Amino acid sequence: MTSPVDPRSLLLPRPPSPVVEAPDERFERYGVRLVLKRDDLVHPELPGNKWRKLAPNLRAALDGGFPALVTFGGAYSNHLRATAAAGRLLGLATVGVVRGDELAGRPPNPSLARCAADGMRLHFTSRSQYRRKAEPDTLARLLAAADAQGAYLIPEGGSNALALTGCAELGRELRGAADVVAVACGTGGTLAGLAAGLDPGQRAWGVPVLAGGFLGAEIRSLQRAAFGGPAGDWTLAEGFDHGGYAKVPAELDAFAADFERRHGVPIERVYVAKLLWALTALTERGAFPPGTTLAAVVTGRP
Repeated sequence: MTSPVDPRSLLLPRPPSPVVEAPDERFERYGVRLVLKRDDLVHPELPGNKWRKLAPNLRAALDGGFPALVTFGGAYSNHLRATAAAGRLLGLATVGVVRGDELAGRPPNPSLARCAADGMRLHFTSRSQYRRKAEPDTLARLLAAADAQGAYLIPEGGSNALALTGCAELGRELRGAADVVAVACGTGGTLAGLAAGLDPGQRAWGVPVLAGGFLGAEIRSLQRAAFGGPAGDWTLAEGFDHGGYAKVPAELDAFAADFERRHGVPIERVYVAKLLWALTALTERGAFPPGTTLAAVVTGRP
C-alpha cells in the first residue's frame, strides 16, 4: 500500500533554477552578456518568485494550524492564482479578496476562473475599501465580510518579512553568476529579498510594472522588517510600466513574441516582458558598462 504524500514535502527547498545563456545582438553590440535565471522552472505549479515568497508563509500557516489562507489581489493577479494552487496542493481552503466590486456580477476572466477552479472562494470589494486594506479597522471589516477572520493572512503580492527570507535564497543562487541581476517588481518583495542575498559587488535592478514611484519606500520598509535595516545594493528603473499593471500594448506583445522566437523561452507578458523590454532599452542607453554580465530573472510563465 502506498503511503500518502506529506504535503509539507511540497515546501521543501528545491534545486536551484538554471541560469542559461541568451546570446542577443541587442546586448552584445554594447558589450553586455545576457543570461536568464529560469525561475519559472523552480516549481511546476508555483513558479518563480511566487514559490519563493509563499513557501515560508505556507509553512507558518501549517505550523500554526490555520484552516485556511486569505490574501488580496486584482482581477489579473498571479499571486491570487499561485495562492489558490498552493491551497489545493496543501489541502488548505483559500479566500481571495479581489479589488473591484463591479466584477462580482461579470463572468470571471481566465485568471479568476483558474483561482475558482483551484477551490479559491472569491470575495469582491470596492476599490476604495481595497486601497485602505492596510488600516486595521478596514482590514477587520474586509476579513469579516469575506468570512475569513480565522485564516492565515498573506499580504497582497505575498510580500512580507517571511517572504523576503525565501527571495534572499534567489540572490544566493545568483552569487558569482552576474554583475547585475534584474527582476520585475509588483509589490517589491522579490527585489528586497534578492538584493539581500547577492554578494557584495553585485547590484540588483528592479523594473516596476506599476506607475506611481511608491516602491522605494515599500522596499526599505520590507527590509527593515525582515533584516533590521537596508540590505544589499539595489535600484529601481521607473518608466517601463507601459500604461499600468496588466497593460500589454501591441508593441510590447510583439517584442515578447520576438524574444520567444529568438530564445525559445515562453515570456509572461505582465511582468517578464516589461523587464526584458526595460533591459534592452537601458542597455541601449548605456546603463551597463561593457563587460557586464546581466541576469534577467524569469519569474513566471504565461
